[in-house]
Amino acid sequence: MNILHKWRFFRSGGFDQVRLEEGVDLKSLSELDPKLWAALSCPTSNLEFDSKTLEFIDTDKDGHIRVPEIVAATNWATSLLKQPGDLTKGSDTLPLSSINDSTPEGAAILASAKQILLNIDKNKELTISVEDTADLHKIFADTRFNGDGIIPSNTATDTDTQSVIEDIMTCVGAEEDRSGLPGVSEEKISQFFLEARAYSEWWQEAERDAANILLLGEETEAAKSAFDNIKVKINDYFTRCRLAEFDQRASEPLNPALTEYEALASKNLSTDSEQIISLPIAKIEANKPLPLGAGINPAWISALTEFKNKVISPLLGDKENLSNEEWQELCNRFSAHQAWLDVKRGAAVETLRIRRIRYILASGYQEKSCL
Repeated sequence: MNILHKWRFFRSGGFDQVRLEEGVDLKSLSELDPKLWAALSCPTSNLEFDSKTLEFIDTDKDGHIRVPEIVAATNWATSLLKQPGDLTKGSDTLPLSSINDSTPEGAAILASAKQILLNIDKNKELTISVEDTADLHKIFADTRFNGDGIIPSNTATDTDTQSVIEDIMTCVGAEEDRSGLPGVSEEKISQFFLEARAYSEWWQEAERDAANILLLGEETEAAKSAFDNIKVKINDYFTRCRLAEFDQRASEPLNPALTEYEALASKNLSTDSEQIISLPIAKIEANKPLPLGAGINPAWISALTEFKNKVISPLLGDKENLSNEEWQELCNRFSAHQAWLDVKRGAAVETLRIRRIRYILASGYQEKSCL
């Protein structure tokens, strides 16, 4: 036959309140009639109470703490102490000898307390305080594996693995571990390798049609960039020339008017000036090819030179000028490459380049225990 706990009361605030003075009072809290509780619920914010403790007690994370959660927290705390009455003493330190290590959870708590004291250079202390547990960065600063599931690069045993961890953080972001160091979680690792495999497969599509997509091999990307940098301006030039061919009267108005140059005369000019950049790349005439040397708008000389060296010379040979037909040929030759770019996959890892990505995939880093 179970005998109910005998409660003691004191008078405060105009009504009777239960005394919680001994360990048995705490262990019997589940038997207390809810009508005798001072309150049945309280918020977890705007209280003069440690917010982290309130967060732990609020197990359903609804922003309120209720009677069952207080009872559960009390039962858990009392089960970890040899003398539950230690909770009523109001001390901010706990003797390690008070922890009930006869249960697996109690043994783990005691081991954790000793590890914390060791990490903060207090391994000879026989008690642990609230202050000792407050600074997680200090506690885990020199701990290689601290159980938080986040792997900083300095936990790797070799420089290659460290580099891979740093690559992962660069591509998909880092998370902070308990010691305050940036690292990678299982989720970040999975995300990285998912992106890496997608990027490698996307490159395989280009390699299967290399003649059309990778028309300049490893130099294709640089050539495409040079092509894109000047494409709009060259299209503008040949469109103006075709209009001049369509109607000879269009030649003069399609070129800059004298008044435009007069407006520039009193200014400090540079090739970065928007007024110069917006002028045609070369003088507009009917049926005129684009000169690749003299007679070029100074704002576009650098871009045109790069285009000539990286695109025209490798694909069309050494030339002094570029015809409209040759320009259209170049546009067509880059169209397959652009179509491939339009369906890019794995862009998050692109900065590593395909060789590095394939090295990481082939080296089995995802399967290694450190990752």
